[in-house]
Amino acid sequence: MSLLARLVGTAIVLFARFITAVRGIWLGVEPTAKQRIYFANHASHGDFILIWTVLPFRLRRTARPVAGADYWLKSTLKRFIGRNVFNAVLIDRDRETRTGDPIETMAEALDGGASLILFPEGTRNETAEPLLPFKAGLYHLAKARPAVEMVPVWIENLNRVMPKGELVPIPLICTVTFGGPLRVAVEESKADFIARAESALLSLSPDTEGSRK
Repeated sequence: MSLLARLVGTAIVLFARFITAVRGIWLGVEPTAKQRIYFANHASHGDFILIWTVLPFRLRRTARPVAGADYWLKSTLKRFIGRNVFNAVLIDRDRETRTGDPIETMAEALDGGASLILFPEGTRNETAEPLLPFKAGLYHLAKARPAVEMVPVWIENLNRVMPKGELVPIPLICTVTFGGPLRVAVEESKADFIARAESALLSLSPDTEGSRK
């Protein structure tokens, strides 16, 4: 990483902490240097930044967000931040134009030693529901690399910090809660694993009754 990219990364972390006073909560999992797939709810373009911010530095160095190439390649600035600062795994979300398999692309990043931050809803949730249905990619990635821990991560309040259409963030306290790791069972079906992953993520939400009991 270049000096400029490191400086920009540090500035982004400091700004995110200043605006959100974000704190990480680790439930059933410790912030250890294991290779992981962090999968989270998605309500803002800043979601992966908040996860990246609360990870200890030794984990942040190898954590790569999975993001849409159509968004992060739109401009020179976004391209620099996506590629140089966050080392994002950029995925072409258009089935008609993409030339590679997204699962293979993510698996190659894992094979290179990275941990991944991804959002299995596939797009930002702008509905009243707590989660959109998960895409099948989470299951296929779990099957492709079954030894890698899959850690659910619930992001709380960031959508209120930067509501859609607003240019100035609203200072609010945010939390990022990490739950116990999952692995796909040998004979587990796609539907069963997806349901279990959705349930594990929802259980971390403070709005879910009994989630912290």
